[in-house]
Amino acid sequence: MSDPRERSDKGTEEATRPDGGHPDAATAVEALDAETDAESADSSASTATADAAPTSTNDGVRDALRHVLVVAVTEYRLAVRSRWALALTGLFVVFGGVILTFSGSAVGPAGAERVVASLTSLAAYLVPLAALALGYDAIVGREEEGWLAVVFSLPVRRSEVVAGTYLGRLAVLAGATVLGFGFSGALIVREFGTGALSAFLGFLGGTVGVGGAFLAVALLLSTVAREKTHALGSALLVWVWFVLVHDLLALGIVAAAELPDAALSALVLSNPVSAFRVFVLSGLGTTAGGGFTAVLAGSGLSATSLAASLVAWCVVPVAVAARLVRRRRL
Repeated sequence: MSDPRERSDKGTEEATRPDGGHPDAATAVEALDAETDAESADSSASTATADAAPTSTNDGVRDALRHVLVVAVTEYRLAVRSRWALALTGLFVVFGGVILTFSGSAVGPAGAERVVASLTSLAAYLVPLAALALGYDAIVGREEEGWLAVVFSLPVRRSEVVAGTYLGRLAVLAGATVLGFGFSGALIVREFGTGALSAFLGFLGGTVGVGGAFLAVALLLSTVAREKTHALGSALLVWVWFVLVHDLLALGIVAAAELPDAALSALVLSNPVSAFRVFVLSGLGTTAGGGFTAVLAGSGLSATSLAASLVAWCVVPVAVAARLVRRRRL
């Protein structure tokens, strides 16, 4: 039998450990401690020189990028260990294969465009949902586990933790998207030839962009929510709004009144799903997406403006989350 005092000493030791006894937090603690030691060594070396100059803005930026990279790598490893990467890759492979099975009967360029348009319709529903599921617990879930409090106690800014969390999970989502739908792309090239490659690459880039946009929105929701259930409910509402409701309302507005091109462009750019659909289908020269997207496919929106809107949807929610997380009480 173990001595009660021994058990008490062991519990006290775990409570005073820098990782709080949390197994996932230990990874971040070790990595960030290593970065801190490296920075201290660099600082000592610089002060030892006769011509030592004051720390510049570039050094601060470099340190911030190091911290972001460490958090991103830690998040990526945790996501891979929890089988998120494998699950998403398998999901995209299976659904992409199903689409190819039922829409790949035609031959030639028209057949390839039809398949890519079908993949676009699938990705418009599936990828935002996968991104929201991957990101809704990024902040609030880590807080409930105790991981966030440990990382915030380290010499790293909260905004750097938010940025690193987003980049780490984005790497998981982008890798799963490229590998999962890349399998479908290989089959498309095999079936229709290399002429279909450019259309598929446009689809793949847009898919990564819309996934990153919804992951950023999920990160923002996770920062605002106080409980995981609240974040999950908000994520589902966001999916319903952008994927299902927005296009129906916009189509009703377009049918009821003649809007100027600027208003039509604002409607599509205000929804990352619509921007993604128009981006891909405009490159194909088809309106196979139907609905509101079919109306806007020939609206004159350039691929550059559509891509820029997806990038903005990735950057702005993360920037807002980075500011809001400073006010979060743990």
